[in-house]
Amino acid sequence: MSEPRHHIAPEERLIVALDFASVGEARAVAHELSGTVRFFKIGLQLFPLGGIDLARELIARGERIFLDFKFYDIGNTVQNAVVSTATIGADFLTVHADRDVLRAAVAGRGTSDLKIFCVTVLTSQDQAALNEMGYPGSVEDLVLKRARIARDEGCDGLIASPAEAARLRAEFGDDMLIVTPGIRPAGSAQNDQKRVTTPAAALQAGADYLVVGRPITQARDKCAAAEMILDDMRAALEGVKGLRK
Repeated sequence: MSEPRHHIAPEERLIVALDFASVGEARAVAHELSGTVRFFKIGLQLFPLGGIDLARELIARGERIFLDFKFYDIGNTVQNAVVSTATIGADFLTVHADRDVLRAAVAGRGTSDLKIFCVTVLTSQDQAALNEMGYPGSVEDLVLKRARIARDEGCDGLIASPAEAARLRAEFGDDMLIVTPGIRPAGSAQNDQKRVTTPAAALQAGADYLVVGRPITQARDKCAAAEMILDDMRAALEGVKGLRK
């Protein structure tokens, strides 16, 4: 792994989700947060509206980019899509947890620096949702099953809720990076997320990167909201570091 998880700077661990209805809105928020936030997520909402061009623009400006596209298709199509995506210069890309998809994505990224992350179970889904879809066992069981497949197929990391981060870290040690969406500072609304926790709790459980959207992007002072979360993250990381000594 080219980026040892214990040496990631706190400022590099916060990923702000640019989930907007237009590239103009996303660009404005990214510019407002520039200098405070270094890592941005571009997802499916912006994908058909010029999200790729915005990603190139932000990369050229020196920002890091997480493409949350959750590719899922036959292996050949996924491999070719990842070959194309790798040319953009983004840092992270998500794909779904199907063995053929994961294998194809790893093959498609080739020798590029693009890291492939496996989506285990969406943070909007809970036990009731999995029961309705007919999955046996618990959410945690399914997350672990998919995470093991991702490791075996050579993925760099996992997308998993804070609720499963501790179990994943115990299972994989430092072999896999963990990105956790569904992060909500204390007192924030859960919105459409089911399995959520605070930034500090997620880091203490073993997460490496935190994805935060509305608590920052809908704040009146977005930089202040981001700084407050970063302060919580720094304090949590100092505590984790102290436990390792």
